[in-house]
Amino acid sequence: MTVRFPELGFYTLGGQPESPRELIDEVRLAEDIGLGQVFISERFNTKEASTLSGAAGAVSTDIGIATAATNHNTRHPIVTAAYALTMSRLTEGRFTLGIGRGIPALQRAFGMSEVTTAQMEDFAHLMRRLFSGETIVGYEGPLGSYPALKLGSDYNDEIPLGIVAFGPNSLRLAGRAFDQVVLHTFFTDETLSRCVRTVKQAAEVAGRDPETVKVWSCFATIGDHIPAEQRLRKSVGRLATYLQGYGDLLVRTNDWDPAVLKRFREDSVVQSFHTNGIQVIDSPTTTVEQLEHIATLLPDEWLAPSASGSPERCAAAVRNQIGLGADGVILHGATPVELAPIVDAYAAHGR
Repeated sequence: MTVRFPELGFYTLGGQPESPRELIDEVRLAEDIGLGQVFISERFNTKEASTLSGAAGAVSTDIGIATAATNHNTRHPIVTAAYALTMSRLTEGRFTLGIGRGIPALQRAFGMSEVTTAQMEDFAHLMRRLFSGETIVGYEGPLGSYPALKLGSDYNDEIPLGIVAFGPNSLRLAGRAFDQVVLHTFFTDETLSRCVRTVKQAAEVAGRDPETVKVWSCFATIGDHIPAEQRLRKSVGRLATYLQGYGDLLVRTNDWDPAVLKRFREDSVVQSFHTNGIQVIDSPTTTVEQLEHIATLLPDEWLAPSASGSPERCAAAVRNQIGLGADGVILHGATPVELAPIVDAYAAHGR
């Protein structure tokens, strides 16, 4: 790859875009300004990962493309393996197949089995065997039962595998079985450093070179050059939505005060989002008044793990993530248009 900043990435189609075609201009601009990686998240609507991956590959020449993430239990393993092999050949080696646990409640609602650590680890080993041209006969294991699996004996490809990780079990799995790991947004400095250590130590214990496992910080990037309402949605709205979905895990991971989370959950405005089913707080229909009220429930230190302020301050915060041990930084929650002045500032002051 000839990108200027291989250590910087972004998520395409962040939030709730009007059309998946927005990806085309985003990927082209991201490549033009020097970003090294585009990450593709998957939703069961107009954000199906394999379609978006192909589009990203077709309109780019240098930028890396990674799913972060799809789930291994939504496709037959040979379909997923063929998808990854096709993408790798299409992009001449720029593709990373990244998986994650998914949302258990949604998986149960759709009649899927919940994802386990053992399944994800076996999936990684299975994919590597298939990419190398092996024929697998009589597979019986955590992934199920398959009489035969084969891509073809003339293949011997090394396709990077990624994982989205949060808790210690997933982080250790990343170190021993995957090539890159994407962390969660709003991790404190201490949490980031701890996660990096966990991944790298697990790689070493497994007999791997820790430097070959890339840890991506997922860093909320909210420059003051975007409108105030957008900044409110990308900071308060986004964090509040995470607290809705898995607040206990995030609070425990960051060693935050659980009493604050309890008050947040008991607040009448927050509870109103659960009146008729669960509506996420960062939804476009959430009013500014609601977000301003919710902001009073969140301590400043909970919103602090982000890049904010001027482009120069944002760039300095990004560099600090690398100083804390991250191998790369995903400038999360911002489009390439919004990131352009930050990348310019990053370039001006060096890495």
